[in-house]
Amino acid sequence: MRPSIFFAALVVALPALAQKPTPLDRLIESELSRFPAKTGLYVKHLTTGEESIHRGNDHFNSASVIKLPVMVLAYRMADQKKLNLDERITIKASDLRGGSGIFRYHDIGLNPTIRDLITQMVITSDNTATDLMIAKVGGKEKVNEFLKQININASFLVGTVYELFRKPYERLDPQYKSLTPEDVFALQSNLPQFTEPRRDMIKKIRDGMAAKNITAQMNELYSKDENYWLGVVTPIEIGRLLEGIEKGTLASKPASAEMTRIMRAQQSGARRIPHYLNVPVGHKTGDFPPIVANDVGMVYARSGTIVMSFFTMGNTGVYAETEDRMGQVARLIVEYFDGPM
Repeated sequence: MRPSIFFAALVVALPALAQKPTPLDRLIESELSRFPAKTGLYVKHLTTGEESIHRGNDHFNSASVIKLPVMVLAYRMADQKKLNLDERITIKASDLRGGSGIFRYHDIGLNPTIRDLITQMVITSDNTATDLMIAKVGGKEKVNEFLKQININASFLVGTVYELFRKPYERLDPQYKSLTPEDVFALQSNLPQFTEPRRDMIKKIRDGMAAKNITAQMNELYSKDENYWLGVVTPIEIGRLLEGIEKGTLASKPASAEMTRIMRAQQSGARRIPHYLNVPVGHKTGDFPPIVANDVGMVYARSGTIVMSFFTMGNTGVYAETEDRMGQVARLIVEYFDGPM
């Protein structure tokens, strides 16, 4: 056979060799097509090994999902005696961060343990705890080095929460890169001890943000420009991370058990993966309303543990309805494996 004929025959044969969509693939794809957003989903049943992958290698805005590698690295360091989870940290004014979490609402000088910081970083997505923990594990470089060590090569931490929250003001005027953590917190807070000394600055910046419609610009960037994300992730790689947590291959068995307990204590995202389920779930959310809504975790189904790594961004619909749709998809996946709930 002439080479040209051989290669032509090979090209024709390749589609036949491609893996046909499974019933689970078709079920999920049908549901994802109804989302008013770009969606990515990785599913794996850890008992049977069955997988379903949808945009599994695409880059998504992690939002707070990127906090999970920080948690895993912290527990690995504790296993290696490089970090003492019982050590207490004093929270200073410069440590406070806006957005999600509870530490921003407490008096300055609170003295939680590192274990407390990790717990709040996950279960309330506490941003104060997050930046403190990024610093405790050695900064974003150490987090990204760890990810590569465990063969997660496309996902990475872009920067700290402080840096992320400062970016809208830098977009207004590059001079605002000099804003301190206290300045940024004051812009996102109503606490008089932060806002009163900065009243003129706050008014000037807020007026400028409104005049230039910076919020709309940022909403577009949160879907399209990785430089404006807290982290970059793929559904498959976060799915592998979750599997490693569940199976205890990324840290010691006791550390892994503690991490899963933390994730099962999640206080956010009740409308997402767990919404319609009657089985336990350990998970971590990530969001930038109204643009980004993520949820990843382990569903402890009757048939065995199911890993779900679910990302949406560029949402153009009602945010709460997108969350509900995520819950509906999770229920269909569990019913596929377990039967009707």
